[in-house]
Amino acid sequence: MSLNGKTAIVFGGGRDIGRAVAEGLAREGAAVTINYCNDEAGAKAAVAAIEAAGRKAIAEQGDATNRWDVARVVANHCAAFGDRIDVVVNVVGGLVARKTIAEMDEAFLEQVLKLNVTSAFLATQAALPHMAEGGSIINFASQAGRDGGGPGAIAYGASKGAVLTMTRGMAKELGPKGIRVNAVCPGMIATTFHDTFTKDEVRANVAAATPLRREGQSNEVADLVCYLASDKAAFVTGAGIDINGGTFFS
Repeated sequence: MSLNGKTAIVFGGGRDIGRAVAEGLAREGAAVTINYCNDEAGAKAAVAAIEAAGRKAIAEQGDATNRWDVARVVANHCAAFGDRIDVVVNVVGGLVARKTIAEMDEAFLEQVLKLNVTSAFLATQAALPHMAEGGSIINFASQAGRDGGGPGAIAYGASKGAVLTMTRGMAKELGPKGIRVNAVCPGMIATTFHDTFTKDEVRANVAAATPLRREGQSNEVADLVCYLASDKAAFVTGAGIDINGGTFFS
């Protein structure tokens, strides 16, 4: 799955799955820009690990829901690695909070949609002028986008469903230019997301009910992203690929 000579931007690459993706892409040979919003320490640690392995990476702070921040991240990437972007990975997203319909207001719904959908749109829009034939965009959806999510995740599930639909539309629009667009749909992955929002007993029950009888790991999601970024997936576009240990089949 060699990405030698290619460059990549990982939006939301400071921790967990995003960091694993950044390190995975670098391991396959790509020069990587790691965008982060708050986790500076994680992003810089990822850069250090990548450089220690003899690869190239930079860390760039920026709010992926702000078009000016996104534009700056893209500009700095191009200044560092040349006016070329081969791979864009949109990991930015989140649940924000678990709320029922009665507890939600419009501002909360808009916040979740902006975090999960607008961020991917802005990053893709900013990167496209620097992408050429052979480019690959990988969006992050979720199992919640398939099944509606768990309790209090209506806004999150709706936003991830939108990511899946946006991915299909982007694939149709950008396919004639030779740019592929796919989405990954993680299930229960051992990350700070679930440390924050999912009770231990719920995680244990989900793992026990999963055919593989465990949670997934960030590096396993990163391996899938590296495949989609590579020429090995040259005829894969518009796909939403599940990675959930068999918990849900789409």
